[in-house]
Amino acid sequence: MAEGNTDTKSSNQMWGGRFASGPDAIMEEINASIGFDKKLFAQDIRGSIAHATMLAHQGIISADDKDKIVHGLNTILSEIESGNFEFSRQLEDIHMNVEARLATLIGPAAGRLHTARSRNDQVALDFRLWVKEELQKTEAMLTNLIAAFLDRAEEHADSVMPGFTHLQTAQPVTFGHHCMAYVEMFGRDRSRVRHAIEHMDESPIGAAALAGTGYAIDRHMTAKALGFREPTRNSIDTVSDRDFAIEFLAIAAICAVHLSRLAEEIVIWSTPQFGFVRLSDAFSTGSSIMPQKKNPDAAELVRAKTGRINGSLIALLTIMKGLPLAYSKDMQEDKEQVFDAAESLELAIAAMTGMVRDMTINTIKMKAAAGSGYSTATDLADWLVREAGLPFRDAHHVTGRAVALAESKGCDLSELPLADLQAINPAITDKVYDVLTVEASVASRKSFGGTAPSEVRKQIAYWRARN
Repeated sequence: MAEGNTDTKSSNQMWGGRFASGPDAIMEEINASIGFDKKLFAQDIRGSIAHATMLAHQGIISADDKDKIVHGLNTILSEIESGNFEFSRQLEDIHMNVEARLATLIGPAAGRLHTARSRNDQVALDFRLWVKEELQKTEAMLTNLIAAFLDRAEEHADSVMPGFTHLQTAQPVTFGHHCMAYVEMFGRDRSRVRHAIEHMDESPIGAAALAGTGYAIDRHMTAKALGFREPTRNSIDTVSDRDFAIEFLAIAAICAVHLSRLAEEIVIWSTPQFGFVRLSDAFSTGSSIMPQKKNPDAAELVRAKTGRINGSLIALLTIMKGLPLAYSKDMQEDKEQVFDAAESLELAIAAMTGMVRDMTINTIKMKAAAGSGYSTATDLADWLVREAGLPFRDAHHVTGRAVALAESKGCDLSELPLADLQAINPAITDKVYDVLTVEASVASRKSFGGTAPSEVRKQIAYWRARN
């Protein structure tokens, strides 16, 4: 997709006589990008209309030629959108396909459109516009996903479940608090999306091949017309920069990791051994030979999409790592990675939003599991520090002995007789039983950002206000 990189007879007829013959079949196969960059048709036409309008405003082309160009481009846009446009591999890319059709429609005036620009800044513009629009779409989808979690968190601010470290029962938390952990994750993803839009909000058009142009163009006019904050400030960097695409893929990869962690939890939670959640038929499938099974296929596929997205990021980083300034044809390989990752991320966010809103929460099983594994042991240690005045390390040791005793008796801490507890440490009183229930445990965690229902509701209110 670079200026000066065409060998086909058709494009020679359009814009140059450097090459006398058409390309070898292998060269045509490796050089053509129309198979995937036709996705940029709307951005390409939008950029060309802005460019032609600016050229006419600056007196570089006539108003009559501009009107013909704009009318022709809008006709091509309608043809493509209606499926009546025939793309040609011999014309390599979306730019030459559009320009060839424009020449057929309006004649010589079409040749004036490429004044003061190159395919290098043209593709940089098209791709940047596409990525910016995709980021805006991702921002909206993340907002919907966050809203879904806020609804479930509010619904289950008091629902007790086990909190885990090392996938071992650690301390009781609430399901609402667990949901809010994902609100924080996807909130960071959305923040990264917003920052990326700000970073890339500069118009490349007018940088030309790499050195700018001698025509008296107005790059600020085209930047404004295309919705950019301002034009880019260095023509060499402009045509060689793909940071915006790499940043999009990095954001997508981080977000996909968050989605994958959630998917893994849904897979675990939906097993009969856990039974914390039940997915609806809309997001699960049956087994071909085992009628009792309900497989969390949607969650598993979200988990798998992460590998594709991560691979796209590594691919583009590797493509760009050794390129000298300014443009190299290697950069044609940037788009398929971004297109594929964007499609995968959209699908994964949509599927996860549906699962979060749709799944049934089994609060009874969650509460029963919350009390397993001596999850209130830390509460006992804290009580010994707070009420009996023990140093925490001593309290930790006493609690460890109490847990060992409960294990030997096959009971929970709250079921140990007071005499047994006092045999371990005489400072223990019957008031200790007030902190050994899972409800008391979560209610006591009132530190900022803690799992106490009152604190969870504060965080929900905070996120509601900014979502």
